[in-house]
Amino acid sequence: MSFELEGKLIAKFDTVQVSDSFQKREFVLETEENNGGNIYTQNIKFQLIQKGCGEIDSSNVGDVVKVHFNLQGRKWEKDGKTSYFNSLNAWRIEKLESIPQSGQSAEPTVEDTQDALPF
Repeated sequence: MSFELEGKLIAKFDTVQVSDSFQKREFVLETEENNGGNIYTQNIKFQLIQKGCGEIDSSNVGDVVKVHFNLQGRKWEKDGKTSYFNSLNAWRIEKLESIPQSGQSAEPTVEDTQDALPF
């Protein structure tokens, strides 16, 4: 199943080599839902796997992004006990808004607006 979700990138972690043939990288997206005037904030953890681990490199904490992901579930049994796990496997990340880099203002400067004027 393929889904997409927009939100603010609030954390990204280093790539972890899980085994000789498997690596993953996790990141967290903050979303807000307005339900009848009440704002509900959610922190959703995604993972990138294998060659996709670099997909988050061009995004910075604070950026607003759209994450395309697959929802996967699996069953795990050990010592007679059964557990179920879900994974949100991201496969594409689109940057929608960027935070200003240090030393840059989020508001346009006089110089920025003068360059855009037609006269």
